[in-house]
Amino acid sequence: MQFVLAGVVWGSSFLFMKVALEGISPGQVAWSRLVLGALTLGLFVALRRDHLPRSLAVWAHMTVLAVSFCVLPFLLFSWAQQHVTSGLASIYNATTPIMTAVMAGLLFRVEKLKSLQIAGVLVGILGVVVIIGPWQGLDLSQSLVAQFAILGATACYGFSLAYMRRFVSDTGMSALVFSFLNIGIAAAIMIVLTPVVAWSPVSLDPWIIGAVLLLGCLGTGVAYIWNQNTVRAWGPTRASTVTYITPVVGVALGVLILGEHVSWNEPVGALVVFLGILLAQDRLRLSRRPRE
Repeated sequence: MQFVLAGVVWGSSFLFMKVALEGISPGQVAWSRLVLGALTLGLFVALRRDHLPRSLAVWAHMTVLAVSFCVLPFLLFSWAQQHVTSGLASIYNATTPIMTAVMAGLLFRVEKLKSLQIAGVLVGILGVVVIIGPWQGLDLSQSLVAQFAILGATACYGFSLAYMRRFVSDTGMSALVFSFLNIGIAAAIMIVLTPVVAWSPVSLDPWIIGAVLLLGCLGTGVAYIWNQNTVRAWGPTRASTVTYITPVVGVALGVLILGEHVSWNEPVGALVVFLGILLAQDRLRLSRRPRE
């Protein structure tokens, strides 16, 4: 249930970001969601009276994760969604499991990639090419740059999920404390960077305020606890399949609420990416007849 709820909330986050960008800058979107998420998680930590870790090594690892799992991808997604639809952003987010498989297998070597899984990564890359649609012409427009920025964000997610397994899987922290440290340190970084990323005029209305609150308190707060519980129960690679749900929710909300148009190559490319994910996670096996 927590897996499904996180997928639905994160699928809705692309809509929330798109609405928020109507009145605030990309940096302010990232700043707001992290600060609100940290306040929400901090409230839960205070109510439960959980203790924070004392090990400096744990804090150092959590700082790395704060940058790679929150600060960088949130800024990239927020900037990119000025130039692409919320539905397309949610489709690209589905590449996270492929990025996770690559990082876990090749960079951190916490998982050994089989030949079939390597084929899955290649199929996933093919799916991305289909989504980009190079036959339409590559003019290096902002839209194309934005699409690569989103892929950079999902690479950050893949790096972070593999890093979690390699360095912080046995720290003894609860899912709540882990989420609070992750978001809280990222929020502190963003507060320090306020003059650079968030010091600009804003134009607010009830819709923008509501979108920011939902994105921060729910999408960057409560949903992170659900996700951490899933990671601990299933492992990082299986937990990253939450991105099976997000594009369905993201595209549906983009079409129904924002009136976005979906090109034929986007869902087709998404299906190819999903096939690559199944192969990369070693979920497709050829059945063999038993020997008589």
